[in-house]
Amino acid sequence: MAPTLAALAGLLALGMVIAALAGPLSVAPATLWRGVWEGSDQPGYLVVRDLRLPRILMAALVGAALASTGAALQGLFRNPLADPGLIGISAGAALGAVSVIVLGGGALGHQALPVAAFAGALITTFLMWRIASRGGETRVALLLLAGIAIGAIAMALTGVLTFLADDNELRTLTFWAMGSLAHSRWSDVALVAPWLLAGIVLMPLLARPLNGLMLGEQAALHLGHAVPRAKRAVMVLGAVSVGAAVAAAGQISFVGLVAPHLVRLLIGVDHRWLIPGAAALGAVLTVLADTLARTLVAPAELPIGLVMALLGGPFFLVLLLRRHGV
Repeated sequence: MAPTLAALAGLLALGMVIAALAGPLSVAPATLWRGVWEGSDQPGYLVVRDLRLPRILMAALVGAALASTGAALQGLFRNPLADPGLIGISAGAALGAVSVIVLGGGALGHQALPVAAFAGALITTFLMWRIASRGGETRVALLLLAGIAIGAIAMALTGVLTFLADDNELRTLTFWAMGSLAHSRWSDVALVAPWLLAGIVLMPLLARPLNGLMLGEQAALHLGHAVPRAKRAVMVLGAVSVGAAVAAAGQISFVGLVAPHLVRLLIGVDHRWLIPGAAALGAVLTVLADTLARTLVAPAELPIGLVMALLGGPFFLVLLLRRHGV
């Protein structure tokens, strides 16, 4: 298990270095080193330090947060198809962000969009929790169904706001809805990193109760796990992480579903290894997708969500077909 995690960490480091070197303006390794450690106003150094590094770090944090949340949600729901997009958290965060873009909330300042995305994710999670909770007990199956229904409502409301948007807002919404890290700067990293790191760092602490839940809720209770507390923690951390990810990069689908699956094939279902492994692989996939997004049609740029789906979808489908002998 540990060698696999070490290999994924090394792959992430290599991917981040390649991402820093790649782009319309080619950068030599020496320039990368000086751009990180030395202050300079030369164009190559500025590109590395002020444009590429914050974007690469944001991509890694967003990918890790979405993948670790996806792994935890799949364990909580005991459903391999569960991910932040399926249960409505991403849709709620998106609705909050779109409301700011269309209704003029941007006049409230630079932080209005991330705050609105946080609020949308948290409100969605709270509604799901209230619907699924009866007599002090939260029914996981009902929680999943409530999330799907609330996500559909949030998507419909997002569609209404899109219909009301003007041409400038539509261009912003179209690119943002498919995901983009083009505007990531150090100030943006500082704003959302604490919330993304909350999920990345704290989700693995819930590995043991998630392992117990694989046997069923009653079995997990008999094993001494605080199941209600673990459920609440997973949902709250998931809402915080996904809200921050949507605020930082728009909607990036697929990574929260695929990364846990691929890691599960490599190291098994033990969440003590699965969650950190999924976080590392999710970071690798997002950094790779963002590098392709800004280099394939340079100097123009593709939405990262589009690249992620085109990159991961066929690969994941082939993997599933081979695994099931089709």
